[in-house]
Amino acid sequence: MEVGTWAVVVAAVAAYMAWFWRMSRGLCGPRVWPVVGSLPGLVQHAEDMHEWIAANLRRTGGTYQTCIFAVPGVARRGGLVTVTCDPRNLEHVLKARFDNYPKGPFWHAVFSDLLGDGIFNSDGETWVAQRKTAALEFTTRTLRTAMSRWVSRSIHHRLLPILDDAAAGKSNVDLQDLLLRLTFDNICGLAFGKDPETLAPGLPENAFASAFDRATEATLNRFIFPECLWRCKKWLGLGMETTLASSVAHVDQYLAAVIKARKLELSGNGKCDTVATHDDLLSRFMRKGSYSDESLQHVALNFILAGRDTSSVALSWFFWLVSTHPAVERKIVRELCDVLAASRGAHDPALWLAAPFTFEELDGLVYLKAALSETLRLYPSVPEDSKHVVADDYLPDGTFVPAGSSVTYSIYSAGRMKTVWGEDCLEFRPERWLSADGSKFEPHDSYKFVAFNAGPRICLGKDLAYLQMKNIAGSVLLRHRLAVAPGHRVEQKMSLTLFMKNGLRMEVRPRDLAPAIDELTGTDNAAGAAARATAPCA
Repeated sequence: MEVGTWAVVVAAVAAYMAWFWRMSRGLCGPRVWPVVGSLPGLVQHAEDMHEWIAANLRRTGGTYQTCIFAVPGVARRGGLVTVTCDPRNLEHVLKARFDNYPKGPFWHAVFSDLLGDGIFNSDGETWVAQRKTAALEFTTRTLRTAMSRWVSRSIHHRLLPILDDAAAGKSNVDLQDLLLRLTFDNICGLAFGKDPETLAPGLPENAFASAFDRATEATLNRFIFPECLWRCKKWLGLGMETTLASSVAHVDQYLAAVIKARKLELSGNGKCDTVATHDDLLSRFMRKGSYSDESLQHVALNFILAGRDTSSVALSWFFWLVSTHPAVERKIVRELCDVLAASRGAHDPALWLAAPFTFEELDGLVYLKAALSETLRLYPSVPEDSKHVVADDYLPDGTFVPAGSSVTYSIYSAGRMKTVWGEDCLEFRPERWLSADGSKFEPHDSYKFVAFNAGPRICLGKDLAYLQMKNIAGSVLLRHRLAVAPGHRVEQKMSLTLFMKNGLRMEVRPRDLAPAIDELTGTDNAAGAAARATAPCA
């Protein structure tokens, strides 16, 4: 190489390093390397990503900025990521400047093949129109009744018999898998009125469920690669992109048949009594306006994706936490007994198990709701989320965010900050959600507790999710004691949803309600008084 060429190369390297030094000085997050930015750190902490992000945020006071690609022209725009869990910043991004922080083109591109322009993958007027229709439906009592019907049937006809068999055979079950199947059946019933029956004896494979799982996994795989690479693989039909295409085709074919049949039924060509019972979301959207078949498919798929994994994952972490905190478990069981004794009588516990919970009984489970909320604080179903920055802006803590960059808000970290939740922020303590006398549930600010999102995009199904989770949790804990199977390791899976990496193997044992009943009826108190009366003085 000639001297002149060497001189140009050295000058270019020197110029780049000078630029890199100036650029990296303005970043306060994890170490940034030339060209590859913070990617080495992301790779190194791929198995403990959420804890690593939380540690970085504690060290930096709740907000830091990092660079994914340290390349001039990209580093301060598309390559810049602002990570925060500061409640002030979250309120700013999710509410005050909502229009400046949409999901953005990258997110839409990743999910477009599966979710299209559905409510969870759209912005602007497209999102507003769907949100308005959905919001009207989620406030109706008929939808709450429909959810309760689907959930109660799945619990009593499927989940409980499986757990009874495990208890009788002294075997263990993968509770996470059972819960995923249960919530998938429920959300399919609620979304488009069809039950795929994935939670059944023998845990059968279901073609639609399998195709949906493969499509979801292949879609999430796109987050690992640069957009140009997965688009190239899609064009060439390589790797997971082939799986995605075939799986989406299968899902679309299944839903197209459902929609065609439903249109016939709703038009009057079906049976009248059948038409009257269609209270699923798909039928409701059909009645509200003129949607194309493709749009209706996306409506159904968006609600399935949002409603399946979130509740089942939250319940998995809940059952694990409760099994490792016996004092909390005792309080939940005592509350279940109190509520059922008040509504069904205290002297015949068989009546407690004879029928599903009523709405009034579920509403009375205050401590159980607190325990579920505490679970979601520590283990939110969606641990991290991100937004695209449309125009230059300053966050309330003074951080400048340029247009074209992204903001990641760490929901996982938001629930684990001492500055927000106190010194005991890492403890599982449901009492932090209760009034001083323990009789009322007291919600925290939605920008401190972001498990259900916040602002205009706050989860429409929040109340239905609590209804479903309380029904499942109460039904199981009233009848069974659960313990982690010996040798089973509970670990987080690095995904958009906080799955357990190895599932949740649990031993199942019958619940003895006698101690709770004795306490409820005062038998223990009377016996204790008698014992104290006959005991010798100290």
